[in-house]
Amino acid sequence: MTLKNGRMMNKNRRSLEIAREVLSIVLVKVRKTRIMYGANLSFVQLEKYLSALLGSGLLKYDDSGYLITERGKEFLGLYEDYLERSTHLRQEVEKDKIDRLALENMCFNSRSETNHMGLEKIVSNDIKLPPNLDKK
Repeated sequence: MTLKNGRMMNKNRRSLEIAREVLSIVLVKVRKTRIMYGANLSFVQLEKYLSALLGSGLLKYDDSGYLITERGKEFLGLYEDYLERSTHLRQEVEKDKIDRLALENMCFNSRSETNHMGLEKIVSNDIKLPPNLDKK
């Protein structure tokens, strides 16, 4: 993963991420070259995405360049909401994995092994982990 514009980026981006990147660039009217370099796309990839975004009405073109449409701005807003929700869900899944491991450890290890590992008892349906394992 690399950091770009304050966000963690996978080495290989997904189509929606590329579409978001292109639409973010065309918030102001620009030409193809600016989009290609800004989104880090080859010319072939650029043509594919411009065609798809024009066809879906998220982008418009005139002789002076490309510009996002109102529908494109709506897409960006919905995509940002999606990213927030999916990030929250990933965090919850990670927390759930830690809770499951702690429960398995309590269930399948002897009391002395569990105590030795520093795991505490379940209190009111909440697992308390030592600070170095607590991801809250």
